[in-house]
Amino acid sequence: MQGYIIDIKPVKDDDLIVSILTEHEVMTTYRFYGARHSNINLGYKIDFELEITKSSIPRLKDVIQLGFPWILDNEKMYCWQRYIKLFYPHLKDIEHIDAFYFYSFENLVHIMIKQNALRAICESYISLIEYEGRLHNDFECLLCENKITQDISLVRGFLPVHANCAYSRGFELNKMKDLFEKKKVISFNDEEVEYLWNILLQGL
Repeated sequence: MQGYIIDIKPVKDDDLIVSILTEHEVMTTYRFYGARHSNINLGYKIDFELEITKSSIPRLKDVIQLGFPWILDNEKMYCWQRYIKLFYPHLKDIEHIDAFYFYSFENLVHIMIKQNALRAICESYISLIEYEGRLHNDFECLLCENKITQDISLVRGFLPVHANCAYSRGFELNKMKDLFEKKKVISFNDEEVEYLWNILLQGL
């Protein structure tokens, strides 16, 4: 079985509660501490087995880390882990997970081989909110409920607002329409992409 580690919680004696996003569910598992165990970390893709015990959650065993080509790139790994961490609160109460989430991770891992991490993640996130039906491409302001015709800003969840209503940075409307339609940040400069990234970090 394969999956991505989206949450790790330490418990007694260096044991861990590990949450893993697989193709169809988020699994909560128990990892006993031991020197012979392979290293695991947030964002790692692993191959693993589960052992059913008397405990309410299964034991994680026979873990093999499935590396990425960029796993030793500290900057990319840092961005990846911050993004992955957002998925645990987003998905933890859902019993059956659509395969979209697992394969969006698979696709993003591949894209990040060549593309800037922040740009790749922002584009992946746009596809995510479109899939979940949360992409508001009608460009109606969340705050005043009027149509946005000039400078536009975004708040958590990439919800569109008038820049004046939110007292925040404005973007050209055409540039934002391009982002929402094509799922690409090519027209945004690095500073603007970092601004989008900071909005994303507020929560999925």
